[in-house]
Amino acid sequence: MSGRPLDGIIVLDLTRILAGPFATMKLADMGACVWKLERPGSGDDTRGWGPPFEDGWSCYFTAVNRGKQSIALDLKKDDGKRVLERLITKADVLMENFRPGTLEKLGFSWDRLRELNPQLIYCSVSGYGHHGEVGPRASYDVIVQGESGVQDLTGPGDGLPYKSGISMADLMAGMLAVEGVLLALLNRQRTGQGDRVDIALLDGLLHLLTYQSQGWLGAGVKPRRIGNQHPSIVPYQAFETSDGFINIGVGSEALWQRFCDCIERPDLLTESRFAANTDRVQNRSELQELLTPILAARSTDDWCRILGAAGIPCGKIRDVPTALDLAAEDTRGMVVDIPGTNEAGEANHTFRCVGNPVRLESMAESEGFAYAPPPRLGEHSNAILAECGYDTTATEALHAAAVVA
Repeated sequence: MSGRPLDGIIVLDLTRILAGPFATMKLADMGACVWKLERPGSGDDTRGWGPPFEDGWSCYFTAVNRGKQSIALDLKKDDGKRVLERLITKADVLMENFRPGTLEKLGFSWDRLRELNPQLIYCSVSGYGHHGEVGPRASYDVIVQGESGVQDLTGPGDGLPYKSGISMADLMAGMLAVEGVLLALLNRQRTGQGDRVDIALLDGLLHLLTYQSQGWLGAGVKPRRIGNQHPSIVPYQAFETSDGFINIGVGSEALWQRFCDCIERPDLLTESRFAANTDRVQNRSELQELLTPILAARSTDDWCRILGAAGIPCGKIRDVPTALDLAAEDTRGMVVDIPGTNEAGEANHTFRCVGNPVRLESMAESEGFAYAPPPRLGEHSNAILAECGYDTTATEALHAAAVVA
């Protein structure tokens, strides 16, 4: 069978900023038709976030909004709500990331959504979810990184905890939203009924704690912040070389033996403090003190060559431009060029962006990903209205009343 997995699926996207748009973009990559509903005049907040900008486009906005169609609709007006009702009846999925209760105040509770479209998949993304004690409290990615315990595990052993260098809570929630929507669509094939998907940023980070959380829940051991080191494997961390930094992972006793040969310190194999991984974990500070000058004596390239030849996992710590330049040269196609226009729609512009990491052989043999440029605000308003049954006269009336832009 040719085509993309989500061809024919319509996603009504009421999300903005990052978590929701990241999720709906991934659905668009897989063939879904995503109708991005935005405020007339300003649109998604991130359209104005910058610098950096590229040819009038906010880089923040373009990073998570490719492949969508934009309709600018004023939901504060009754006619705008009636248009939304029509859109809901056509959609397979509705996704939003308002604070819990916002959509209900607009008149679109879960019961109302099911009444309009019994087969609708309704996915909400919020800081703490729609069920539980916290619920409607406002939040941001960095707040949840702190509350989840993840930030307490990140950074040097002493001093201020560090947030992740990426928006981990938002992006994790976006991926879980995709997972939830796909599961609900699969279940709809069996039951014919829609479903509600409730994603909380806090839940997403809690489930990433895995062995850290299990150590506390199962054994009563509190995880602690230890910088670039691993709580259960030593050495498994970053080291400074003569010209940069390298990550080295010695995850077994066989690798430890080879590692000691590579650094020309076979005597460490007979040292009781480092005999087994358990010993090395207990004596990590002493081992690091021994390894630091050894690894600092050679270049990163030298160590990658020496350790790599011995089958020891290692890698340079690259900056973002270097990582992206290398990805652009690789045949996996993780950096892609998408033809489009500048933000005003007046000139050609090529969007170079990071592609979708999911690989399906069936797509590779047919059309590939549904990559397309991000939409200008309201660019597809008329086309979406026409698909929902509005004729030219009705559409012009909505424009005249400033319901649609």
